[in-house]
Amino acid sequence: MWCYRGGSISTEPRINDRIRVPEVRLVGPSGEQVGIVPLAKALELAQEYDLDLVEVAANARPPVCKLMDYGKFKYESAMKAREARKNQAHTVIKEMKLRPKIDPHDYDTKKGHVVRFLKQGDKVKITIMFRGREQSRPELGYRLLQRLASDVEDLGFIESNPKQDGRNMIMVLGPHKKKTEAMAEAREAQAARKAEAKANPGKSQNAAESDIVDEDIADEVETAEVETAEAPAEASAEA
Repeated sequence: MWCYRGGSISTEPRINDRIRVPEVRLVGPSGEQVGIVPLAKALELAQEYDLDLVEVAANARPPVCKLMDYGKFKYESAMKAREARKNQAHTVIKEMKLRPKIDPHDYDTKKGHVVRFLKQGDKVKITIMFRGREQSRPELGYRLLQRLASDVEDLGFIESNPKQDGRNMIMVLGPHKKKTEAMAEAREAQAARKAEAKANPGKSQNAAESDIVDEDIADEVETAEVETAEAPAEASAEA
């Protein structure tokens, strides 16, 4: 005999004729308590109000059901969940790799990336990579980390002091600005760009499309579900 064991268990509440109990504790459309009524009577009232009978507390005895527009309820619930995800703050750890004898131009470039990450409200893991004889000069890496921390002290602080990890020396910088604040400022900047585009009809189409792309990317970042993640390979750079 073949038995199907796959599939997912539905989390949707039972509605209307899918409710299989003799009686229910009924709640009216405005939240008023109707009382315990036979299921047939509850379904009849749902038809009169042109609403759905929705089981909201299946484990109660008898189950609690409410008269509501179930389609509207699902839509509003989805919008609330989307807004909650949009406002959720996610701690992200970016990574930046440097060499102890880094070129001044490369240092400025990498410092710019660190500044950008901290402004976004993200933590930054700084890794100094030692090679060959450089391993005998750990003070070079320590001084470089201290210099970088001093250069960005207006935006971040040393969350984890420099420590040796094999051939590498690692330090973690934390942002002064909270992630939620950075997200709010990003939305304000998007709104400002939109207002500027409306006030300046001569703005190029390419620039307008760039704003739209930036907004879509920002939305994707805000709705991510990862609490803590290492930066992708493109966020890391070797000297």
